[in-house]
Amino acid sequence: MRSEMRSSVKKFGVPILIALLLSACRLESSGTVRPEEAGMSGKQLRLLDGVLENAISRKDFPGAVILIGRRGKVVFRKAYGQCQWVPKRKPMDEAMIFDLASITKPVATATSLMILVEEGKVSLDEKVKEYVPEFVPYIDPSGKPGEDARIWHLLTHTSGLPPYTEFLGHEGVEKQFGQHLATEQLAAYIAQLPKTDPPGTALHYSCLGYITLAHIIKKVSGQDIAQFSQERIFSPLKMKHTFYRPPEKVRSLCVPTEIVGGKLLSGVVHDPLARLQGGISGNAGLFSTADDLAVFAEMMLHDGSYKGARILSPLTVARMTTVWPKAVFAGRGLGWDLDSSQSTNGGDLFGPNSYGHTGYTGTSIWIDPDTETYVIFLTNRVHPDDKGAIIALRSRVANVVAAAIQDPQAPKTLR
Repeated sequence: MRSEMRSSVKKFGVPILIALLLSACRLESSGTVRPEEAGMSGKQLRLLDGVLENAISRKDFPGAVILIGRRGKVVFRKAYGQCQWVPKRKPMDEAMIFDLASITKPVATATSLMILVEEGKVSLDEKVKEYVPEFVPYIDPSGKPGEDARIWHLLTHTSGLPPYTEFLGHEGVEKQFGQHLATEQLAAYIAQLPKTDPPGTALHYSCLGYITLAHIIKKVSGQDIAQFSQERIFSPLKMKHTFYRPPEKVRSLCVPTEIVGGKLLSGVVHDPLARLQGGISGNAGLFSTADDLAVFAEMMLHDGSYKGARILSPLTVARMTTVWPKAVFAGRGLGWDLDSSQSTNGGDLFGPNSYGHTGYTGTSIWIDPDTETYVIFLTNRVHPDDKGAIIALRSRVANVVAAAIQDPQAPKTLR
């Protein structure tokens, strides 16, 4: 493959080679249909052009890709603006590869963990310390230790772990371990951090909990989260442009994020703790395209199966995408967000059964099983200096899409 790539570069030059790669990505993706064929208003969806163009003119972010699907059909796919501003401007393309950031949590980590649950290799009510012996409980003001956190607490962000950990400060991870460390080391460090609350009593959205889950997945399966998710999720679904640590041959298709230490991150994960682990982590590190995420959304809408590939059972999908009954206050399912303070990317119009997730880099996915609709909205809002704005716009995009649905009560298509 490398020799073929080198010969192609010599023959066509880098710009033409990039165009050929993008063309190949498009050929693998399904074509769009008129929105009306899926019960949606094309006129309403065209309002997205103005919404996105206004945001780009305000420099909220350099560019974006939006993909909307309904009832098994892609009804809208469009790129806006630039994929980068520095060192020189380049146009965005529908087939470009984004750093998904925290969308890694439901798509890779939670899905992988639930596969192990289905196989009887782990149970959600097991104590975290059974897999991470260093995991200390919450200590109350009198010095009394509380109950042990369970695995479901990690999935729902109710374990008592803090949101993140300083990685450059005096007591930080990098200061203590250096610039590279294994997930096992980081999980042990995280386990010993003081807990903010007793498990199951407060929501603290925590990247640390998902790093811990990735460690548990490796301990149970023998594979790291990149290997396991590739083998059990992305390869069966033929998500050919979804992976950790994008290979060199597709780096030119990756949308750059922030300039860190004088270097532009392109095809290198933006999240510092994921970078510390060599780009493979449970909280971040996954890269993908809008078309590949559409395949994943279709799998979820089809109760865990898509085009002959069964990833999850229908009951597992239902459990993951329902507010966890032992922590209703959190508004979270297992990996997915339904009704928490972070779920603004679902907008104001989609119903209570809809769910999704966001990513710090400017990415978002929202899925509504009641109307069989999904909205994939990918931006590079952290480029080049982490000053972009996206939260309010996510809601506006979701509202435009929801309002385009003309027949929300139509019967669901056959599975």
